[in-house]
Amino acid sequence: MALASAVSALSYELHPREWGFLGQFRAMASPCEILIACDSHAVAAEMLALAVAEVSRIEQKYSRFIPHNCLWQLNHSEGRAQVIDEETWQLLSFAQQCFEHSHGLFDISAGPLMQLWQFTGQSRIPAPEDILKAKALVGFARLVLAPRELLMPPGMQLDLGGIAKEYAVDKVAYELAARYSSIPVLVNFGGDIACPIHKSPPWQVGIEDPKRLDHAAKVLAISQGALATSGDTRRFIEVNGQRYGHIIDPRTGYPVLGAPRSVTVLGPNCVTAGMLATMAMLEGPNAEAFLQQQAVKHDIFR
Repeated sequence: MALASAVSALSYELHPREWGFLGQFRAMASPCEILIACDSHAVAAEMLALAVAEVSRIEQKYSRFIPHNCLWQLNHSEGRAQVIDEETWQLLSFAQQCFEHSHGLFDISAGPLMQLWQFTGQSRIPAPEDILKAKALVGFARLVLAPRELLMPPGMQLDLGGIAKEYAVDKVAYELAARYSSIPVLVNFGGDIACPIHKSPPWQVGIEDPKRLDHAAKVLAISQGALATSGDTRRFIEVNGQRYGHIIDPRTGYPVLGAPRSVTVLGPNCVTAGMLATMAMLEGPNAEAFLQQQAVKHDIFR
């Protein structure tokens, strides 16, 4: 996708701040921000345009809600092998690592289950027989993945929602760092953050309080690195007084029981932090023990 056409797909704003410029737009169903520590409006505008174009490209390619894109073609392959490019191979290889590291809990083939549990206007639990039918179509181990080809069983549906946003954060952050190596940036897509260039004084990043949305429960000082947050504070349903978060256990077909309200993990990059945050949510009551075993900095709210 050309830069001009990608940028035109998303509206964005650039605002001056005492430390530089704040770019804002919306993509991947999330509020997005680019904090740019420079004093040139023209340079900041170039950087924001590049970021918006790259996010738009990734969303157009991998969103499961856009017909006839790359992911749609895979999900409608009906058992026929599909040619994949290098970028898709790398994403699916990472998803395979997530699946193996989580012992099958982190499974991007859970698309059929995600279609049942939509969490947008839904006020009922899917029927048990529908969950059983969807579960029969889930299982990353059944994919045949090669560097240039993917073969999926008929009816299987991939959902990259668990890794695509974090991938976009890293892709934008490191592309900006490569092109503007002397300008610190903070890339924030819906609370998933990357800061590839060291900044002093550090960026101040708030972690949202699950019990008081849009309020920070804690503020972190980050000079360089990444963090990601996974939780059910904004995507859940309540049925007969029972709360159901959007993190689905592929073994049961139901939302994870005993999961924290939110998990924030700091890591070297956003995809790694996001992987561990989601895995911790999938561990439910064992989230704390899991993250302690990973030896990563984290915050958990229950």
